[in-house]
Amino acid sequence: MGVWKVLILTILFLLRKVVIADPSDEACLTHLSESLIQDPTNLLQNWTKSAFANPCSGFTSSYLQGVTCNNGRIYKLSLTNLSLRGSLSPYLSNCTNLQALDLSSNHLTGPIPPDLQSLVNLAVLNLSSNYLNGQIPPQLALCAYLNVIDLHENELSGQIPQELGNLVRLSAFDVSNNRLSGPIPGLLGNRSGNLPRFNASSFEGNKDLYGYPLPPMKSRGLSVLAIVGIGLGSGFLSLVISFTAVCIWLRVTEQKMAAEEGKISQLMPDY
Repeated sequence: MGVWKVLILTILFLLRKVVIADPSDEACLTHLSESLIQDPTNLLQNWTKSAFANPCSGFTSSYLQGVTCNNGRIYKLSLTNLSLRGSLSPYLSNCTNLQALDLSSNHLTGPIPPDLQSLVNLAVLNLSSNYLNGQIPPQLALCAYLNVIDLHENELSGQIPQELGNLVRLSAFDVSNNRLSGPIPGLLGNRSGNLPRFNASSFEGNKDLYGYPLPPMKSRGLSVLAIVGIGLGSGFLSLVISFTAVCIWLRVTEQKMAAEEGKISQLMPDY
């Protein structure tokens, strides 16, 4: 009986080591690799198609740079400060077990794919210090477990989606130093109850972004005064020019009349 027990345990142990790759994870890594067109540090040299066929060789480990597994699925992708160039693959959404995505401090361009809404287990999203552009997709609000959204130091434009204010688990939010505009959503700028609050540093560095907790836009007040001043100045200048023109016209008219009177007086006979 003891021999059978040992044999069964051995088989179970071997089965645990032989992990069948999830086709979704394979597609996720394959397309991400294709979207990263440059890897100057060559740290992703083991990112090959054969490796993607079984990215999680063990239940809790992976031999791929930046990939961490749990129970045979990828749950963390961390490729930070590698000078990577390329774009964000929408197929990142295939890593459906992903809980942390950190691609910060690279040279990534293009938009943030709305497809990330499929990462329903995502808790950390850090895409900071890149060159990402376009708008922040409101679909990120469907990732209900998000605790961290860090998008600072990019070239994102448009308004901050109102929907992000519904992420009640959000404890860190940073969109500073982008090209965002419009009002800060009240549910992000002025959170109530026990929800963590974000200070001005989370929003500063966006020229046309306004609202609490940012200080009042003094430049807007000055611009209104400037417009009023220019209008009053223009009106006064027009009045002066008109008055001067009338004076000149009257003066010229008087001179002409005086000259005509002189001519007439010369033609009149002396009696």
